[in-house]
Amino acid sequence: MALGLSAEAVDVRLEGSRLHRIYQGVYAVGQRHLRREARWMAAVLAGGPGAVLSYRSAGVHWGLAHRDQVVEVTVPNRRRARDGIRGHQATLAPDERTIHEAIPITTPNRTLFDLASVLRERQLERAINEAEVRRLWDHTSLAALLERYPRRRGNPVIRSALERRGQGSTVTRSELEELFVELLDAAGLPRPELNAVVQSFEVDAVWRDRRLIVELDGRDFHSTAAAFERDRARDRALQAAGWHVVRLTYRQLRDAPDAVLADLHRLL
Repeated sequence: MALGLSAEAVDVRLEGSRLHRIYQGVYAVGQRHLRREARWMAAVLAGGPGAVLSYRSAGVHWGLAHRDQVVEVTVPNRRRARDGIRGHQATLAPDERTIHEAIPITTPNRTLFDLASVLRERQLERAINEAEVRRLWDHTSLAALLERYPRRRGNPVIRSALERRGQGSTVTRSELEELFVELLDAAGLPRPELNAVVQSFEVDAVWRDRRLIVELDGRDFHSTAAAFERDRARDRALQAAGWHVVRLTYRQLRDAPDAVLADLHRLL
């Protein structure tokens, strides 16, 4: 309308499929099928001035989360609910918002701060690890946000995740490793170093004080004859050096977690 189009002119374009209504006042031009990024941008525009992509959607856009079921947007003022958008109301400081690939969005650390209220602790810890791997830290740290908003629901989760990260490497490379860490946490067992180097070999998990190594055998990496022989030769060398090597499979972790945890408890 600011460019001179009347409501009737917009209606004509809608009838001729030159415009496609996504939300009230927000239209796609020429085609209805949009990429995910365009859906995010449409939701931000529908949120009005000051709206930004946030929570799980921001996590996905930054590469810190895997999926969002609906688009999540934070707005400074309460607005009417819209189908397909989950709205959050908050007044963000200038250092808590930015633009990433043309989309207004919460900064990486503000995104992590918001995710703490909707993710489990291990999921948040994994997101923090991913932010570190991607070098997404910004000027406003998580510690600063904790101080700025001391009563936020997710604060205990953030503090616990940061404390656990201080105990050693927790960066996982596969869903099998992630499952293993979650089982250890649930059982209250100490975390190992992950993907660490021992005796010039890279191992999946190691408790150095117990001289215990756990190798997680995923079928993709250990199914060939060459891999089988290489793994056994490495196990022999590690055991000869005084390390106890235990191999676990996905099926064992999935189908018999109690037995696996009981054995690890005794070994530790």
